[in-house]
Amino acid sequence: MLLIFGLGYTASRIAAVWPGATMATTRDGRDGTLRFDDDAAVRRAIVGASHILSSVPPTAGEDPVLARHGDTLGGRWLGYLSSTGVYGDAAGAWVDESAPTGSGRRSARAAADAAWLARRARTFRLPGIYGPGRSPLTRVAEGRAHRVGLVDQVFSRIHVDDIVAGVLAALDAPPGAYNLADDRPCSQDEVVAFAAELLGLPLPPLVEIATLSPMARGFYAENRRVANTKAKRVLGWRPAYPDYRFGLRALNAITSPTPASAAPAPASGDQ
Repeated sequence: MLLIFGLGYTASRIAAVWPGATMATTRDGRDGTLRFDDDAAVRRAIVGASHILSSVPPTAGEDPVLARHGDTLGGRWLGYLSSTGVYGDAAGAWVDESAPTGSGRRSARAAADAAWLARRARTFRLPGIYGPGRSPLTRVAEGRAHRVGLVDQVFSRIHVDDIVAGVLAALDAPPGAYNLADDRPCSQDEVVAFAAELLGLPLPPLVEIATLSPMARGFYAENRRVANTKAKRVLGWRPAYPDYRFGLRALNAITSPTPASAAPAPASGDQ
């Protein structure tokens, strides 16, 4: 059985295709999940689990899963959804799993990443995640996207389904860190412009960095390209969406409405 701590966007998609039984924790115990703070029930689930995956980010400077249950996790397959933010700013250079961590704005995440690695987890370092219902297409369509004019500010990203494939590919892999990123790091403006083109909408406006939220300003303060060579070599993983253009085209094909002239006639009795 797989026990998932934190049933968010990515973890939910992993649970949907996991080859076996799953159980999950959430803060409120919704939809048949376990309440994270119900220690007795969670510990019973840990005892019955063969695989444990955490998608819970650190809070108040510590990893809540390890703080509460770390002493009971041994002897199982462990996985942790981490962030490539652990690498900090690389001035646009490539970073792989041997790069130092902990120097950026995600110091608590870097500490949690290291703590899971110390417990022999497969630690999946993820860049910007996009997928159905959560992509530049959505932000552009809703008028929430913008450009910043920093063409040399480069980031990596990953389609959520490629994360799912990477986690499944690591079931028989050795513990360690794995970058799951696509093959084409680029500026955020490039991605936003392509999304607008796909939707046939005007380019989103240029904004000044100083007008953004502190979190957004922190995002643009870092610049790096994330290498995925180890995941390809060790896991045998290949992204189905090797760059954002493949991913956004696929998402647009799913969400684009069928023109009325091309829609099938309703069956008898349909309203």
